[in-house]
Amino acid sequence: MKTKVLSLLCILLILVSCEPKEGFDRELGVVSAFSELVNSGVKQLALSSPMTPSEMDKFYPLAVEAAAAYNVSVHRERDLIKTSLFPEDIAEGKEVLLLYQGNTKYAYDQLKKGQNQLISSSKYDHAERQEISRRFGRLLSYSPRKINKLLADNTEYRTLDDFNIQATNVFLYYKDLAKATDFYTKTLGLELLTEYDNASIIKITDSALFILVDAAKGMHSADEPKTVALALLTNQLPEWYAYLQEQGVKIKYTYKPKEGGPHDGFVAIDPEGYLLEFEMFKQHKENEAFVPYLEQNEEIETAINYNAKQLSFHGAITWLYYKDLLAMQGFTENTLGLEMVADQGWTKIYRATDTGFIGLVDERRGMHKFTEEKGVTVSFIIEDLDGWYQYVQANKPFELREGAFEEGPGGRYKAFVGFDPEGYFLEFDKFFDHPDNQKLMPLFK
Repeated sequence: MKTKVLSLLCILLILVSCEPKEGFDRELGVVSAFSELVNSGVKQLALSSPMTPSEMDKFYPLAVEAAAAYNVSVHRERDLIKTSLFPEDIAEGKEVLLLYQGNTKYAYDQLKKGQNQLISSSKYDHAERQEISRRFGRLLSYSPRKINKLLADNTEYRTLDDFNIQATNVFLYYKDLAKATDFYTKTLGLELLTEYDNASIIKITDSALFILVDAAKGMHSADEPKTVALALLTNQLPEWYAYLQEQGVKIKYTYKPKEGGPHDGFVAIDPEGYLLEFEMFKQHKENEAFVPYLEQNEEIETAINYNAKQLSFHGAITWLYYKDLLAMQGFTENTLGLEMVADQGWTKIYRATDTGFIGLVDERRGMHKFTEEKGVTVSFIIEDLDGWYQYVQANKPFELREGAFEEGPGGRYKAFVGFDPEGYFLEFDKFFDHPDNQKLMPLFK
């Protein structure tokens, strides 16, 4: 009997001593995992699950012990900053733990202080609230796209992601549309999807298109500076280079492959002076997020057979040239909502579709300098064009060129146009079932 009593007493003591820890198994796992991420530099700041003060009394010493194993500090936060990243009541009446190293807690305190100053001075408007939210998101080491998603979940904020980009597109303007169309379809062997009376729509891939426009009927003149370059992505640089030389296509920059570099390429010139960069991106630290997209893309064959090889492309980049690259990075990530996939310092590449990309270039180092006028329109084909237009009208994330849709003749398409911060025309399009769009519409199904 004495042995049984002692055994029962031991079991009770074990249960009592373990009860708090066993009751927080999941939460301690979260603290340990986040502490490891903070210690490894993946996260700057991490948060525990919200708890009532009485729960936190029991949990706090266990969490401090768990975090200490990773050299991570713990702060018991009784008044978590309220931002648009999360519902305002997410920690109402509760406490959270801040997990951090170094001066991160100071940065968090300064963020709260700045927010309180804005509120007390009645300056905490929509723009300031969003900026405070983004700063908190960056402190939590969230990507711009993750921050956008959280803002869209909790506010009226939206980006192109919420309306589904179906394809990238770019409008180029010509004095001789027929000659330009022949060059792209016959010399480069690209597929002509449709011809309108003032334009030819050309396919590079299923989600990367471009449109050749009769400048006499378009938004730009053929005499405006051609401040754009279209990169055609290919794994067949030697073949394309030899073929274009044989065809007598003018070359601006010759093909000089460089061992160990992030990319190789050459630059050709189309019949009216637009630059075409034939480019291949290689495995390199600059391209670690970019190459996986490119390697999974289907090679789209052109009509060109050269030395028993069918020449092809697997993507396209529209290169644009800016004075203030940092400001344009913010616009591209926060207003358009595109994901950066390559950072070359003076260029930034953003994914719009799996094969269609937008490249921002510092005009001090690029092939073009900044110009006020630009003979190009950057375009996105959007599934929910009406929804995006209504959002832009209501929230004014950028200036609109016209206050209403332009509807194409016969109901072939509709579109609206705005401006980016440095003057590029941004057109948003949707195409509809129409006899002229028979080859175009299957791309968007």
